[in-house]
Amino acid sequence: MDARTFLGMEPVGDKLHWQMRVEPHLTTPGNFLFGGCGLGAALVALEAAAGRPTVWATGQYLSYAPTHSVVDWEVTLAVEGRHVTQGRAVGRVEGREILTVNSALGEDELPVSGIWVYPPEVAPPEECPPRLLPPMFRNTILDRIEVRVAQGRSFDEMHGEPGSPDSALWARVPGHLSPSAATLAIFGDYVPGGVSNALGLRTMGRSLDNTLRLVQLKRTEWVLCDIRMHALIGGYAQGVAFLWSQDGELLATASQSMAVRLWPEDADLAP
Repeated sequence: MDARTFLGMEPVGDKLHWQMRVEPHLTTPGNFLFGGCGLGAALVALEAAAGRPTVWATGQYLSYAPTHSVVDWEVTLAVEGRHVTQGRAVGRVEGREILTVNSALGEDELPVSGIWVYPPEVAPPEECPPRLLPPMFRNTILDRIEVRVAQGRSFDEMHGEPGSPDSALWARVPGHLSPSAATLAIFGDYVPGGVSNALGLRTMGRSLDNTLRLVQLKRTEWVLCDIRMHALIGGYAQGVAFLWSQDGELLATASQSMAVRLWPEDADLAP
């Protein structure tokens, strides 16, 4: 299955205008569009319009697209150079802007290359325990993606003791999503989950922005989301995820800022 099919993206008249319906499998437990699906949908439209692959993209989340709403996408190709196209995609619900994505798309050749970061040493996905989901996560994007805990703690192990700012998850969509920037954008939106591991408390994160920097596309059944939280101050957190193939090849990096709230049941555990 490709990301365009998974996301339900369809062109409307031309490659600059697209539409998607926010079905339950694309939503958060709060019943609105999952941020990674929004960024992924924009990349489907931008790559089709530009005819070039994603190099970099960042999305700013302005409002919510509720479950069953229709998102209308409009693409603008601001600059089309020899090697790079600079573009943006704006998503609206009933005329209200909910998400703006700016991006660079293109490719070039250079006889030298290098990757200077390394994946964490974790067990393969088949040897890692599945992440158990609370009932409130059912019939959402979190129920559609299979996740195994490679490093860190699951929700039922959060009892108030601080942990490491680094955690890792193996993630896949059963039936497999073809490798694409849009696919990696979906997996990259697991960064907010890293806050819980660092605090030892169950948290909810609302993405303010989400940036994807693409390194390379490789076919892989599972993607390792290597999450590294940087800070949480004043209710806002920042972190990054390195996205690795099963063979240990770096696919992309994803970073974001998020507004963080504690689960009501965990509020009395906070120091």
